[in-house]
Amino acid sequence: MNIESTLEKLYALQMFGMKLGLENIRKFLQLLGNPQNNLKCFHVAGSNGKGSTASFIASILQTAGFKTGLYTSPHFVKFNERIRINGIEIEDEFIASFYNQHEQFINENKLTFFEVTTALAFTYFSEKKVKYAVIETGLGGRLDATNVLKPLAVVLTSISLEHTQYLGNTIEEIATEKAAIIKPKSKVFLGLLPEKADEIIQQKCEEVDCELFELEDFIIERETYLELYTEELDIDRLDSPLHGYYQKYNAALATLAVNKTIGLEDLHVFENGLKHVVENTKIQGRYEIVSENPRIIFDSAHNPEGIDSFLSEFLKEKPRYKKTHLLFAVMKDKEIEVMLSKLKPAFDEIHFTDIPFERAEKKENLLVVGNKLNLNSSVVENPTEYFLQFKKMINSDECLIILGSMYLVGEIKKGLIKENT
Repeated sequence: MNIESTLEKLYALQMFGMKLGLENIRKFLQLLGNPQNNLKCFHVAGSNGKGSTASFIASILQTAGFKTGLYTSPHFVKFNERIRINGIEIEDEFIASFYNQHEQFINENKLTFFEVTTALAFTYFSEKKVKYAVIETGLGGRLDATNVLKPLAVVLTSISLEHTQYLGNTIEEIATEKAAIIKPKSKVFLGLLPEKADEIIQQKCEEVDCELFELEDFIIERETYLELYTEELDIDRLDSPLHGYYQKYNAALATLAVNKTIGLEDLHVFENGLKHVVENTKIQGRYEIVSENPRIIFDSAHNPEGIDSFLSEFLKEKPRYKKTHLLFAVMKDKEIEVMLSKLKPAFDEIHFTDIPFERAEKKENLLVVGNKLNLNSSVVENPTEYFLQFKKMINSDECLIILGSMYLVGEIKKGLIKENT
């Protein structure tokens, strides 16, 4: 079986949608010999920042000389991006062999795309004998397919209202769902959470006897950087190569988690791990500047909290431009009107487009919301063509932001690859 036909079958599993629950994944993992039990894991969840924080953790561990697995989602261009060891993507042959060997079980039990992908990652990391695995949750926590782990550390980056039809309608309900990945004797690390969420996490840690570390207890905020102090580490200037002050919190949380979980104390390892996160993990789509002239930025902000973080950075540079453009696409289950209301003051023109994904909102429906908010908005049929046309505006004092969904960024990246082949 070649990789193209394998991936066609794997993507076809998306027709089963998101079946929240652990029965199927546990049954499949048992067939596989429970590879997850061989892994020393950092389990990362959160409404925003989990992909960046997971990448920072993996980069630090890799810099320290450990063979490190990293499992994230979704991918931008290629499925293999989801599963890496020391930054190197899983081989096509391993994916095809795994699927071919277990295809009958997958079909008979109607496993979902995410269940199969998660089992594939656990199997790959186990067989390749990684020292540590950094695992990002998919949706939520309690019923997420990754919640079969017994992690060394649980890292909760942020909690906000998202996926309310699955996780609950209040911060308290969502925090309870995400807190369910906390297992007895794990060390637990919290980013800057709302007070109500913080209380629920504290209570969960007391119930299951977990040591809790809250980022706010270890950092001092400066104008352009953070200071981080633990009993073992003194970092007078903690910075991040990823744009945005919020990324400094993600870098600090990753640093704290590694330091307190495995006792790593080498300051140079932490500094280099953070500095080389892009090189080590190939992280993309986080205030990613893809063109300087004209200025074009990709960002994967996909909920109101993410929009706030994006704007905290973008509004610093907005005065440089005569005109600002936004190309926007998003999933149906997001707070679209709230997101666009926040974005409205920052952009002169807002353009809506489609992405070929079942859960994506149609551009025509986005335009209805745009008209309701009195946006200067229109629709774009082909986002890649729009990107390429804008990129021809050399010496322009205009700026284009492409934002709203990682899938939109991914579609344009795929389109650019086709243009160049």
